[in-house]
Amino acid sequence: MLRSLGVNVFLVRLPEQLSQVDGLIIPGGESTTFLKHLERNGFFEALETFVQTRPTFGTCAGTILMAREVSHPQQKSLNVLDIVVERNFYGRQNDSKILTSPTTLPGGPLETVYIRAPRIARVGNGIEVLAKRDNDPVLIRKGHLLAATFHPELSNDTRVHQYFLDMVRQQREIAA
Repeated sequence: MLRSLGVNVFLVRLPEQLSQVDGLIIPGGESTTFLKHLERNGFFEALETFVQTRPTFGTCAGTILMAREVSHPQQKSLNVLDIVVERNFYGRQNDSKILTSPTTLPGGPLETVYIRAPRIARVGNGIEVLAKRDNDPVLIRKGHLLAATFHPELSNDTRVHQYFLDMVRQQREIAA
């Protein structure tokens, strides 16, 4: 998706690679598996530092890792977004869905792809809700942080990724 928007991308596999990026997407996957990988070589601590000041976008499991509180079951997180997240709220793999969600992003409703998706059960102060599924937030922002409980990379709609890229550009302009 990012390449289709003209961005040079690479996978960050080592903590020292974080210094080479202007923004980071923490992808979907299995959050407990992510934590096991992040606990090696000081990666978790390096990521904690990165997300405090640099544009970061968490999708699905990435949102779980960014949350202040995680339930069903509880787990460690980066604690950078004042949200409470319930893991696998919308069901198992075979309960995956493609829906259309209302959004404040320009261009009308947003296609949202859910795979074992978490639910944002509560948002704290300063969290901007950009899209909802029923009454639940599914795309949120706070400052330089963006999070989605769905997989925007599985849609042909590039608006969410473009929105994040605009956040990264704005951060670079501020820093310059």
